[in-house]
Amino acid sequence: MPATDPRIDAYIAKSAEFARPILERLRALVHGALPAVEESIKWGMPHFLHEGRILCGMAAFKAHCAFGFWHGKAVLGEDASDAAMGQLGRITSLKDLPSATTMKTWIKAALAARAAVASRPKARKAAASAPELVLPDDLAAAFAQKAHAAARKTFDAFPPGAKRDYIEWIVTAKQAATRERRLAQTLEWLAEGKRRNWKYESC
Repeated sequence: MPATDPRIDAYIAKSAEFARPILERLRALVHGALPAVEESIKWGMPHFLHEGRILCGMAAFKAHCAFGFWHGKAVLGEDASDAAMGQLGRITSLKDLPSATTMKTWIKAALAARAAVASRPKARKAAASAPELVLPDDLAAAFAQKAHAAARKTFDAFPPGAKRDYIEWIVTAKQAATRERRLAQTLEWLAEGKRRNWKYESC
């Protein structure tokens, strides 16, 4: 006995009279082609899955039914429609449905397409490159002085993140006086070999 979902029974029962035999036949064709198929409701419509992955689905509307494969072009070729109506177009009677042999062929192609997609390595998102570090003019001028050689040596040895902490602290000062104080504090801490947030490193 095929594994069925009572929600699909209810969906078929409340569909229009013309649609019920069409949906029942589509359901039987899918189960006949792949006995291990699973049933579920996705987006309010009946779908058929294999190992938790969607293979195909069907739906009933006021004047027609629709049936489509999740990877339609891989199953029926590049000319297959991916429209909401599905790859079989408007289904209004049983004579519009494929044969059991045809459905079996399509289901095999759908399984192959699903396996191909599942085996593809996931594309890794390229890490966003950090903006280039640019020394503020006043900090660069200070580093050029012999008096701040130790500060410059410490700064040059820091990783980019630690350098950026100091640069951003200086350039985000809103007033000139605040910027001067931050520059002086930067040079003092750097001369002592300290990072910008050294106070919190031992917390």
